[in-house]
Amino acid sequence: MQWLRNMWTKEGPGIPKNAPKKTGLALFADTFAREWWEMVKLNILFILAALFVVTIPAAIVATARISVAFIEDRNTYLLRDFAEAFFRYFWRATAWGLAFTLAIGLGIYAIVTYAATARDNLVLALPLTIALIATVFIVAVACHLVVLMVMRDLSAPVLLRLAAVASVVRPLPALGALAFVAALWLAHIVFYPVSVFMPATLNFSLGMFAVTFGVHRAAVMVLALPMAIQAHREPHAGDAKHI
Repeated sequence: MQWLRNMWTKEGPGIPKNAPKKTGLALFADTFAREWWEMVKLNILFILAALFVVTIPAAIVATARISVAFIEDRNTYLLRDFAEAFFRYFWRATAWGLAFTLAIGLGIYAIVTYAATARDNLVLALPLTIALIATVFIVAVACHLVVLMVMRDLSAPVLLRLAAVASVVRPLPALGALAFVAALWLAHIVFYPVSVFMPATLNFSLGMFAVTFGVHRAAVMVLALPMAIQAHREPHAGDAKHI
């Protein structure tokens, strides 16, 4: 049974020290080639953790935490790190998940409502466009917020503010990642039943990795802003004073 335990607890593969630094799609492909087996196992962990539905936000955040480690080439002990992130961020992830589900749901409802009536009244094309842009922006903010949450412990207002800034500064990589996720699921539908095993093996983990990869650079940029640095230091100063 040693091999079975090692499959879940050993650290993942790393990058050779002398390997040339890659960026963009080359880095994405290289990381996937290096970590694909870890992503298969991560996909299984996500499915098991999300079985109760209410645990989906925490499972998403835990998967994002592992994905950040893949991108930054940090050692990962998959089962331990996933479980630790799942329980550490459970309540925060659940609260943010409910908030964004409500916001995105209202946005979709507005889009559907305006789209149904805009055919007969062109004046409604303007609120339809606004609702569409606002909904897409909220989705982008949600993607950035998840990654920022697992990269640094920040208060909810600062976290939301940084996620909004990141979504404005670099929206295209996030939207590109979401398009990749949509294409992944579209491929599953188009090539079914040949693609029947895609969700069970890679769709969830690879999709979350793509989103994390797309927003990671923007997250690093906004975390270097003065307000993020100040917010990160304040709790430590307060704790020291209390002690």
